Amino acid sequence: MIDYSHVLPRKKVIRRLVKACLREDLGSGDVTARLTPADSLIDGRIISRESGIICGRAWVDEVFRQVGRRHQTRIDIDWQVADGQTVEADQTLCRFEGIAHPILSGERSALNIMQTLSGTATITAEYVDAIAHTDARLLDTRKTLPSLREAQKYAVLCGGGVNHRMGLYDGIIIKENHLRSGKSLERIVADAIASMPEGTLVELEVESIEELERGLLAGAKRIMLDDFSLEDMRLAVELTGDQAELEASGNVNLKTIATIAETGVDYISSGAITKHVRALDLSMLFDYQ
Repeated sequence: MIDYSHVLPRKKVIRRLVKACLREDLGSGDVTARLTPADSLIDGRIISRESGIICGRAWVDEVFRQVGRRHQTRIDIDWQVADGQTVEADQTLCRFEGIAHPILSGERSALNIMQTLSGTATITAEYVDAIAHTDARLLDTRKTLPSLREAQKYAVLCGGGVNHRMGLYDGIIIKENHLRSGKSLERIVADAIASMPEGTLVELEVESIEELERGLLAGAKRIMLDDFSLEDMRLAVELTGDQAELEASGNVNLKTIATIAETGVDYISSGAITKHVRALDLSMLFDYQ
C-alpha cells in the first residue's frame, strides 16, 4: 500500500475547505440535532456501498475535529482503510464514537467530501488501468470542481494519475487564445521559456502537424496535441522523437484512451476525471448507546 501522506494538501487548505462546508451546512446551528438528547453517545461507522478507491481521510478527520471543538468534545476515529486503497461494497472504512450532536452535525459534510474525492480517485484508477500496457501517463487538468482543486488533484494521485500544473501560477501552457494575441508562435514560445526558471513547465498546445513542427523548431519541450486524429498522433510521435514530450488532449474517455496511448504519446490529459466525477456511494451508520 502506497503512503500518500507526503502529498496531502497543506493543513490550512484542508481546514479552509472543511470550514466552508460546515458553514454552508450548519449556518446558525443544527436545528435537527436538537431533537436528540444533548448527552447521547454514538458508536458509528462509515461504510462503502460500492467498490472503489478511497480518498479523503484527512478531510473527515478535520470535519469531526471542528464540530467537536464547537461542542467542546472529542470524536475518536479508528480508520480501517488508507487513502488509495481499493474497497468492496459493504466494507467498513472507519469506526468512531462520541457525543451525538457534533457527529450528526458533521455527517453530511464529511460524506460529501469523501464521496467526491473517492469518486475522483476511482475514475482516475479506471483510466490508469486502461493504459497500463503502455508507457503513457494520465494527467489531470485545471477543470476541477470549484474550491476543490488541491483536494481533487490529491485524489488523482491516490488513483494512480499524475498532476499537471496546479494553477496559472506554477506553469505555462500556451493555448490558442494566447496565440491570437498577435505574437508569432515562435516569439511567444521564446518569451515563455525566457520568463520562467529552468525546469518549470512550459508547454505549447498545437492543432496541426505544421504547428507541431514550428513548435519543435522554437524549442518547446512539451507539446500538447489538441484533438489530433490517431493517424496524426502517430505521425507527431515519429516526427518528434526525443526532441520533446508529447501530450494528447481532446476526446479522451474510457473507450478511447487505450488507443490514444498506443500511438506512443508520453501523456494523456483528461478533464473528465475531475469535472465529470460521480461520487462514490458511502454511508454513515449510527448506534446510540
